[in-house]
Amino acid sequence: MKLLSPDELEAALRDIGARSYHRLHPFHALLHGGRCSKGQVQAWALNRYYYQAMIPVKDASLIARCEDSDLRREWRSRLVDHDGAEKGDGGIARWLKLTDGLGLDRDDVVSLRGLLPATRFAVDAYVHFVRERSLLEAVASSLTELFSPVIISERMEGMLKGYPFVTAETLAYFSKRPPQARRDADFALDYVKRHAETPAEQQAVLAALTFKCDVLWAQLDALYAAYVDPKHVPPGAFVPQE
Repeated sequence: MKLLSPDELEAALRDIGARSYHRLHPFHALLHGGRCSKGQVQAWALNRYYYQAMIPVKDASLIARCEDSDLRREWRSRLVDHDGAEKGDGGIARWLKLTDGLGLDRDDVVSLRGLLPATRFAVDAYVHFVRERSLLEAVASSLTELFSPVIISERMEGMLKGYPFVTAETLAYFSKRPPQARRDADFALDYVKRHAETPAEQQAVLAALTFKCDVLWAQLDALYAAYVDPKHVPPGAFVPQE
């Protein structure tokens, strides 16, 4: 292994996203192309809720073991983004407006009744990764945000065009997210480029981003298998009423 320059490290990180980010998954091609049934869109939103709800949990765990006040200060904004400055505000609340707009019962969504087992396993694995790995790896795992503005624009355009049951208000979560993601990605990218000082640390950073891409990809694999093909819905998981 050789030591990469900061620019070479960034290029390697961006290459991982170009090859492995979940915007390339067949389920997203269906979702953004207007080719999902309403039940399939509901299943996606219900399962994705668990990921959204656990983001501040994993971020709080990073802050809790961080001795760098600058990093803690910066990372706190992520908690506010998702939990909101007050009840009813923030990304999680806006995601629940999405599930409301899709006709899902909010109590069912929040209770996690109907969650696919693979969704739970993938999201929990991400939370444990951030808790247990080095701070450098934990920060690097967030770098999927480098690629999220593109998928969000595709999602909003495709879903508004393809589904009569989706409105701009329903998709309010996505309209606010791109500037937050860009801010967070810029900080995290600068952090890993400055702090990955050895070949081993750089490889750990690259592996962390690969792991996070795998987490996102695995969630869509589970959705595809349960609700597209071969439509094997696990016992207890959400069953669309179509």
